Amino acid sequence: MQVSRIRALRGPNIWSRHTAIEAVVECAPEERSVAGLDGFETRIRALFPGIGALRPDSHEGPVSLAHVLEAAGLALQSQAGCPVTYSRTSATSEPGIYQVVIEYSEEVVGRQAFDQALALIQAALDNTAFDIDAAIAQLRETDEDERLGPSTGSIVEAAVKRGIPYRRLTSGSLVQFGWGSRQRRIQAAEVDTTSAVAESIAQDKDLTKMLLRAAGVPVPLGRPAVDENDAWAAALEIGLPVVLKPQDGNQGKGVTVNITDRAQLNLAYKAAADIGEVLVEKYLPGNDFRLLVVGDRLVAAARRDPPQVIGDGVHTVRELVDIVNADPRRGVGHATSLTKIRFDDIAIARLALQDLQPESVPPKGQRVILRNNANLSTGGTATDVTDDVHPEVAARAVAAAQMVGMHICGVDVVCESVLRPLEEQHGGIVEVNAAPGLRMHLTPSYGKGRQVGEAMVSHLYNSGDDGRIPVVAVTGTNGKTTTARLITHLFTASGLRVGMTNTDGVYVNGRQIDSGDCSGPKSARNVLLHPDVDAAVFETARGGILREGLGYDRCQVAVVTNVGAGDHLGMNYINTVEDLAVVKRVIVQNVAANGYAVLNAADPMVAAMADSCPGQVIFFARDRNHPVMATHRAQGKRTVYVDGDAIVVTEGTWREHILLRDVPITRNGTIGFQIDNVMAAVAAAWGVGLSWDTIRSGVASFVNDSDNAPGRFNVMDFRGATVIADYGHNPDAMRALVSAVEAMPAQRRSVVISGAGDRRDEDITEQTAILGQAFDDVVLYEDACQRGRADGEVMALLRQGLAGATRTRHVEEIQGEFKAIDVALDRLQPGDLCLVLVDQVEEALAHLAKRVSDAAQGR
Repeated sequence: MQVSRIRALRGPNIWSRHTAIEAVVECAPEERSVAGLDGFETRIRALFPGIGALRPDSHEGPVSLAHVLEAAGLALQSQAGCPVTYSRTSATSEPGIYQVVIEYSEEVVGRQAFDQALALIQAALDNTAFDIDAAIAQLRETDEDERLGPSTGSIVEAAVKRGIPYRRLTSGSLVQFGWGSRQRRIQAAEVDTTSAVAESIAQDKDLTKMLLRAAGVPVPLGRPAVDENDAWAAALEIGLPVVLKPQDGNQGKGVTVNITDRAQLNLAYKAAADIGEVLVEKYLPGNDFRLLVVGDRLVAAARRDPPQVIGDGVHTVRELVDIVNADPRRGVGHATSLTKIRFDDIAIARLALQDLQPESVPPKGQRVILRNNANLSTGGTATDVTDDVHPEVAARAVAAAQMVGMHICGVDVVCESVLRPLEEQHGGIVEVNAAPGLRMHLTPSYGKGRQVGEAMVSHLYNSGDDGRIPVVAVTGTNGKTTTARLITHLFTASGLRVGMTNTDGVYVNGRQIDSGDCSGPKSARNVLLHPDVDAAVFETARGGILREGLGYDRCQVAVVTNVGAGDHLGMNYINTVEDLAVVKRVIVQNVAANGYAVLNAADPMVAAMADSCPGQVIFFARDRNHPVMATHRAQGKRTVYVDGDAIVVTEGTWREHILLRDVPITRNGTIGFQIDNVMAAVAAAWGVGLSWDTIRSGVASFVNDSDNAPGRFNVMDFRGATVIADYGHNPDAMRALVSAVEAMPAQRRSVVISGAGDRRDEDITEQTAILGQAFDDVVLYEDACQRGRADGEVMALLRQGLAGATRTRHVEEIQGEFKAIDVALDRLQPGDLCLVLVDQVEEALAHLAKRVSDAAQGR
């Protein structure tokens, strides 16, 4: 079994909406049915009993090693605790070659599971050992390292429930919610509006206390100390017992409470000084509470108890700690709801205060405290007390957070009970914490968990706000770029700042920020990251969908211009028009429930996509009487068609008209494919909800010149002749262009063409076969577009297509695109027409523009 390609599908794709690993796997003849591999299934089930059912890709087909790889890759992740359920193995058109798809929740884990599945299969084939427990433990460890922690994860989960999109920006806890200008960002439990100044204040515990005292919030007395002697002096000034803590610490690190003598203080000073500058403050007796403030309200509260064990008269303290740490809820770090108890020098010192040692056996029922502070990161426990908090206590916590400037704040309170105001019981606020941990509120040791993630999302977004901007995806065989540019123009006319991706580059608010073919998911994701984007329009090519999936989870409008006879067939196992339609259909399958698919009713493959749309459908076609159009219109649904000299938009009994003479790119309605592009763009704008005044004025002001829509039927005058530059590069495009130029008067017609070498032979020859019926002169050229073919191979195929030409009388073969353009231009006479099918769009258009400019100036 050989794996020739592995891809990570990071968005909705042709297989599912799940992120997944996709691999191309080749099985030798004997590996195409495991039933023929003597003892293989028995051995692999012995190595991995949890592999589950082995499914063929059809009810009758055999189970190959590729299917075993699929099952093992999914089951390994599932056994490691990953939330994955989807996998598939699909046989390709080539015998013995399969596409294996396995869902992942974390890409690194998915790739690791895939590699482990390969190793497992090899072990079963070789009848050698495979440590399945170690493999699953490794996956689980990797997953814990990679996935979001419980605090950030709870916020993300709450956002997903509300339909708010998110993107993890780093391998840590920096996450973006929403898109474009509607985006918000969090770092763990800290929001983007919290200033660095506020965070700096919260880290300085002495400064924090000064500010809280000024706000009338009760805080313990205290001051910084420069050394042990100064710390003891401060303790005597304040009055024992005291607390020593780092002035800028967190998670309870270096904190020692209830210090009553110099020896304890010296030890505590060393622990605090290892973290930073030391603060001495009055010890407040009572319980340790954490109050969580979000915005202007208290959303959760927990009592924190120090790490402890209960004697049983049998086990030593050390053994009791090991027993407690064996609880599966306890782990290292923050991946689990509880943290393992640390048995270190501080714990041993705390035992000594109780006249105990690590090997002591405490009597049954004795409570053994292993730390003075009650932070969860040291192994403490938490009890939810949210419903017990007195309004005055809550008000003091909110005041403390706002005085420091924190939007999300963990307020540490020490008092006997939160049932009474702090002032009545000599309690106080001892710390405020930026980016507070949420574990104690989500899954407390005792009491009910609180939906603190939802509270934070509600702080970021008002009710009903999903943080999304309008997203329009455009795909098809031809017309994608012009349609995408026209939709962008309509958005801009409505006052929105638009991010657009297409085969020419990435544009934000009219400025190009990237160049080249940017019609893939990476460019789309970059646009959605940009804070100056109010709406997005994505030209969505087949290659990007196959390579990585979509760059977003769903769109407001999906436009499919056409499929026709297809393009790029024979590549990546997309061999037929039906296969291509499956790829194009992905954007339709991922329309929002309240969105629209804009579909070409005249193209059967496109019209059939309506059944896959989760939202509504707008059909368009020039022929209003097309059966699909007539049926849809009769049902009172949205349609766009041509009636006489106007584009007509209908829904039920409502009508709107746009005169073709007012749409420049249709040249008074004579260019059919441009009418189709305009109808698609108008339908998309309608689906998004733009006003009809905006739509009407927008299509009237859109001009497809070389600046606005480079390489898309750009018409120029050259010494009295008409020159048209276009990027058409498949048979359907040739037919549309022939139809368009035949509507334009000309004495003699010429065309400049090459062929992209990555097309099938028949696709290259068919292009010139079509042109040979419509043009007098044909200039063939070869240049950078050979794409792996030998010199002269593309030219020979183009010449072959002209073998049966009924109109072409003059053919020239030129090496170099610019030279071919010059040859054609030099032959033009006033009244002639020349169609230039450019390959290097920007460079060729620049060359044409210079020739046109020189001619206009008589050079």
